[in-house]
Amino acid sequence: MDLQFSAEDEAFRQELRDWIAANLPQFRGGSGSEDDKLGVLHEGAGDWQRRLKWHRKLHEGGWVGLSWPKEYGGRDATITQQLIYGEETARVNAPMLVNVLGIMLVGPTLIRLGTEEQKKRYIPKILSAEEIWCQGYSEPNAGSDVASLQTRAIEDGDSFVVNGQKIWTSDAHHADWCILLVRTDLDAPKHKGISYILLDMHSPGVTVRPLVQITGEASFNEVFFEDVRVPKKNLIGEKNQGWQVALMTLMFDRAGVVDFFDAIGLVRELVELAKSLPSNGHRACDEPGVRQKLAEFACEAAALKYTGYRQITRRLKGLPPGPEGSMLKLGNSDLNLRLNKFAMEMLGPYSQLEFKAPFAFDKGIWSYRMLSSRALTIAGGTNEVQHNIIGERVLGMPKG
Repeated sequence: MDLQFSAEDEAFRQELRDWIAANLPQFRGGSGSEDDKLGVLHEGAGDWQRRLKWHRKLHEGGWVGLSWPKEYGGRDATITQQLIYGEETARVNAPMLVNVLGIMLVGPTLIRLGTEEQKKRYIPKILSAEEIWCQGYSEPNAGSDVASLQTRAIEDGDSFVVNGQKIWTSDAHHADWCILLVRTDLDAPKHKGISYILLDMHSPGVTVRPLVQITGEASFNEVFFEDVRVPKKNLIGEKNQGWQVALMTLMFDRAGVVDFFDAIGLVRELVELAKSLPSNGHRACDEPGVRQKLAEFACEAAALKYTGYRQITRRLKGLPPGPEGSMLKLGNSDLNLRLNKFAMEMLGPYSQLEFKAPFAFDKGIWSYRMLSSRALTIAGGTNEVQHNIIGERVLGMPKG
């Protein structure tokens, strides 16, 4: 593994760094405000509009859809340049894009499998965030086993008529369009008879109900479809072959460059908390037990970073994605949970003060993070599922 970046990559880094320095919103940078530190599961008042403004500024600068072909508005960026982009935006705590699913999943799927009409219609507005996308896969009884979905699409003339429900649909309350898995052959085996369609979220019969989390925020939703008409021209791939299309979309998800720098940044913030907290007449960071724990976290975060580099190396060699994706998902979410638990231990009684409460350390950020950290062990495939994948496919253990 070569951990050195090429001269071309370093020039790319400097170009990006200079652009960020000139364009990063004033409310960002360095440590950021309290709202900015909360991460992807937080969406406070005005946060969506701030992210939308930042997305469009990035698009104007040519920094959205880096890996996409130039003919579709991208930059044909290399894998290492995508990695550098993640490093540099994380370094300054830059706002997230608002159309993450559209950029990461929908666009690449359309580029590979969409008709020319579909590409011209949807791709430009994905990049510019003129149209926001969500993903309609999971259902109440088909979460980890998506192929068990029961949302139906019955043909009626030039349309499909959709009835059913999806759940845990991130950004559905903002979305204009949805990539939707529906069952179009009710008698076929569960992995057959599924079709992949594009659904206008503003269609009559679509109801979005935000799901309020323990933090009080609502970043994902349940979505109901009642006799929603979808033109047949919105079908991606062949009818009843949607499972193969869905797997390709998931391939783009799993092959995306993993952001392994959040853990390192969180450890850094935890160290600053330990430096500021009084404990037994001195600072918490002066206690040997605390220092040992912080060192353990730092080592784990570094290990996750280089595990991510292993994944990048596989892709640079043209190899298919390996087990690193599951390892990173499992390791990052587990470390995040334990980091926040330890912050609660250090805070003691102060850990009971909620976000932005008077007298709370760091305005209660750590309490908020603790409440939201459990969600990351579920999102993107539960940690239990990741354990099974690693056990069965990597270690060759028998199925339980």
